[in-house]
Amino acid sequence: MMANYELNAKGLLCPMPVIKVQQKIQQLTKGDILTVYCTDPGTQHDLPAWCRVHGHTLLTLQQEQNEIKISLRVE
Repeated sequence: MMANYELNAKGLLCPMPVIKVQQKIQQLTKGDILTVYCTDPGTQHDLPAWCRVHGHTLLTLQQEQNEIKISLRVE
């Protein structure tokens, strides 16, 4: 059963958002959706690259003002 999760990584600087995502994904199961909220512009490059390396699927990447919202599916 797929579930949706959120992770607030606002105010954290590289590499902490990616580390927090990695820690959270270890608690999730395949098919789960994780939406990450962050403010570090580097995450727009770091998280998609991390997804490619670890085989997860990047679903959306949106930026509104200072906030970046990234959704990924655990594979």
